[in-house]
Amino acid sequence: MHWEGIRMVHTENRIDYISYCAGYVLAFTASRLGYVYLAGIVLMLEALLLYMMNLKRTGNLTDLRGLFSLSWVGGEGIACLQLSRLQSDWKTLTWVCFFLAYFCFISGYDIAARKSGKEAQQDRCGIEKNARQARQVLICVILLGVGSVFCFLLEAVVLGFIPLFSPEPHAYSYFHISGVHYFTVSCILIPALSVLYVRLTEKWTAFRFAVLAAGNLTAVGIPILCVSRFQLLFAVGFAAVVYLMLYRHVTWKMIVTAFIILIPVYVLLTVARRHDITYLNGIFEMKYDKMPIFITQPYIYVANNYENFNCMVAQLPEFSMGLRMLFPVFALTGLKFVFPQVTAFPLYTTKEELTTVTLFYDAYYDFGFIGIILLAFVLGCMAAWMTRWVENSRNPAAYLFYGQIAIYLGLSFFTTWFSNPTTWFWLAATFAMYVFIGYQVQGRSSK
Repeated sequence: MHWEGIRMVHTENRIDYISYCAGYVLAFTASRLGYVYLAGIVLMLEALLLYMMNLKRTGNLTDLRGLFSLSWVGGEGIACLQLSRLQSDWKTLTWVCFFLAYFCFISGYDIAARKSGKEAQQDRCGIEKNARQARQVLICVILLGVGSVFCFLLEAVVLGFIPLFSPEPHAYSYFHISGVHYFTVSCILIPALSVLYVRLTEKWTAFRFAVLAAGNLTAVGIPILCVSRFQLLFAVGFAAVVYLMLYRHVTWKMIVTAFIILIPVYVLLTVARRHDITYLNGIFEMKYDKMPIFITQPYIYVANNYENFNCMVAQLPEFSMGLRMLFPVFALTGLKFVFPQVTAFPLYTTKEELTTVTLFYDAYYDFGFIGIILLAFVLGCMAAWMTRWVENSRNPAAYLFYGQIAIYLGLSFFTTWFSNPTTWFWLAATFAMYVFIGYQVQGRSSK
């Protein structure tokens, strides 16, 4: 039965490859012939099909391969629609790079999964009630909350303003003190920790409830005061992934409630940035001028990232040979002040205001399509290993790692997560919590 199961998984994987290659060739051909809507629809349907195949295989709504399929291939399909005047036909090399990104990711995932013996089936949660671990999670919530509030107040005093109350349209971009802002925004890890605590705790007290309430208010309040839509959405998305991993169910009522709450907050933060509809429509340059802003803004934040990648492919004079992806090392160690040239690389974009890029932007910037192949393959192997590790781990903080990786892969169209210093700072903070929460796990009673 064991080997029969492995053969079945490998057969399903081959179907993934065949379906993806066929869909991609069809989309490429349609785009070259000028049928951009057809190309976009084909890739969006292919992304949905690949996600559903992975969901059927694992039973996990947050399966890393499935999330990456939906995000990367689906985002590419959205970009193919060319609804903005900023968009143009992609270079053939751009198409090749986008194809290799997904193909090498699933290749790395399958090879790593095969090395582990079988495909991971995440159909249960290994976390049980544990009073000691619950207390340690609560301590992490307290430390993150107090640290974030202190650093936020420090930045507000030193810089002399709070973005939410500043008339400057780009005040949020200037609200940071080097080295301090990492701690300020780390409060966004608190909602996911709260989900862990609810799963672990055996009893509630007024103090514990108050700590969680204050921590989550901090996790929401600081992004609002910083006018950071991304940080707010990250906090909510991170907690949602951890919740789905632990409880394995979601209802339409939950989804509708989340949208009812988040959409008005998102709109209000957009207004707080002093970005009115006329200003945004002027930047987005949509072909259909009367399209509602709540459609054009999400669209351009997905589609234009692929356009920025195409700009780089067309304009990049030479590769940076690893310096772009090593930027977190220079930033977190302070070496960027000693070697300022590491921050001097130009950003190739369709428009100065639209600076978000894809997960693979820096990989190409460093080594061309070879960089795409290497990064995608490594990420695929990492995703398979992460899935197996979390499934077998007795430390609940392992879900915090999984949740962050799920967000990064699920937003692969958005930015270069793994050459972003903040990403590595959050992963380092998560590792510290992992060690603390897992301390004395073995050989001790869970009570």
